[in-house]
Amino acid sequence: MALLRKINRGLLILLILVAFALLYKKTRLQTLAKYSVLKKDGAKTGVEDEKTMDTGIPVVICASEERIGAAMATINSVYSNSHASIFFYIVTLRDAIKKIREYIEKTKLRKIKYKILEFNPMVLKGKVNLDSSRPELLHPLNFVRFYLPLLAIENHERIVYLDDDVIVQGDIQELYNIKLKAGHAAAFASDCDLPPTHEMVRSVGMQTTYMGFLDYRKEEVRELGINPSDCSFNPGVFVADLGEWKKQKITKQLEKWMAENVRKNLYSSAMAGGVATPPMLIVFHDKYTTIDPLWHVRHLGWSPDTRYPRSFLKDARLLHWNGHFKPWNYPCVHLDLWEKWFIPDPTGKFTLVRP
Repeated sequence: MALLRKINRGLLILLILVAFALLYKKTRLQTLAKYSVLKKDGAKTGVEDEKTMDTGIPVVICASEERIGAAMATINSVYSNSHASIFFYIVTLRDAIKKIREYIEKTKLRKIKYKILEFNPMVLKGKVNLDSSRPELLHPLNFVRFYLPLLAIENHERIVYLDDDVIVQGDIQELYNIKLKAGHAAAFASDCDLPPTHEMVRSVGMQTTYMGFLDYRKEEVRELGINPSDCSFNPGVFVADLGEWKKQKITKQLEKWMAENVRKNLYSSAMAGGVATPPMLIVFHDKYTTIDPLWHVRHLGWSPDTRYPRSFLKDARLLHWNGHFKPWNYPCVHLDLWEKWFIPDPTGKFTLVRP
């Protein structure tokens, strides 16, 4: 009997340990925040066999309700210009899920492979100052890039992240296959590598150094030891190694600087990159691989009057209308290069602003 009791006690302890292990596995993705990054009932797949999500090049893009047409233009340009198999992870908020699916299924985009993921904005609670100088930069989806390994895309070793004001003219496979240096979790386009054609827009306030993004009057910023004249980068287009990202706890580092900013106002949306760019600049300073400049020709939305040579834009692999002047609005430059990939909203709700 004594032996039996010992065996039963051992089995009970084993069951408890197994239960704790299962509980840990279930909650480990939530250790970085009080709230889960994704809402479980928000995922919608656009493929018959979900196993196909493991194949192809994973591209993450956010699609807000008010800019659905922009995201669809980006997706169309990626899909149309690549010979590779592409899988799109479209991240949005609950109010746009049905509209995105309708936009895709009622247009030629019905052929793409995709999954819609619902981002939970509560994950940002207490991490973002409600600075209203540029409210569009405070949209919850601007912070999705911080949480890439938590987006239920862990089956991929690396991903390509694209903003919704981007048009891809090259084969995305070329960008995806970039060789990341050892220990680097991501690849960005450095503002040190801006082509000579960008000199024309420097005069209208384009920021290319850390001075334009961080408040160097704050002691905490100066203690980082980052030279204010160091070249910045734009996090609207990048390739991420998810394994290295998790290994270095990048998301936790980004959240740390978000929290620091709430307490000490180290940067604000009044500065060049809003509140989403500075944490990336801090965490990835001198720790990223550089992308070929032609794979991120940016600042097309910086001025409604400054144009780039057509020959240069023709050679560009990716165009980015970052800035105030978006190609679905007016005024904006090089509208024809964006409209080439725009697909009209089948519901008529997303419309272009034209003179």
